[in-house]
Amino acid sequence: MRRYLLPLAAFLVLVGFLAAGLRLDPREVPSPLIGTQVPAFKLPQLQAGDKTVSPDDLKGKVWLLNVWASWCVSCRQEHPLLVQLDKQKRITIIGLNYKDERGAAIQWLQDHGGDPYEVSAVDADGRTGINFGVYGVPETFLIDKQGVIRHKHIGPLTPEALEKTILPLAKQLEQVG
Repeated sequence: MRRYLLPLAAFLVLVGFLAAGLRLDPREVPSPLIGTQVPAFKLPQLQAGDKTVSPDDLKGKVWLLNVWASWCVSCRQEHPLLVQLDKQKRITIIGLNYKDERGAAIQWLQDHGGDPYEVSAVDADGRTGINFGVYGVPETFLIDKQGVIRHKHIGPLTPEALEKTILPLAKQLEQVG
């Protein structure tokens, strides 16, 4: 009987870990990049392929980097919220069009209520997304005036996430010199 106690105890410990893990919210996975400088990139713009965008272009601004794609079903869910946020001019929104085709992305923006981005960078091969730790689309990063990542939101943005977390933090960051 004793020889079964150790395997049973190990099994119960594993069940405990599994039960604890199932109660976690996958949208609250901490990013190791919080508090670090934005990964360097210089990518072509979606709407003007002969021009580029980089984090250096955004120094001195608090901004959101929204990772999106025309093939992303969840991006449809958050897009009207981004369009509304853009109309309110409460924060600069930069898009990172992830592993997408330029024509499909431009058409998608036209078909889904317009372009809420000040500019969208084309990350055709996904390397910039990988440098940001993106493992699913959409994801949104809040970046301060010095180019430091301050918050990461996994999944589609919600009005609650914007009003309770992202925009209040953005307001605080705006007040910091």
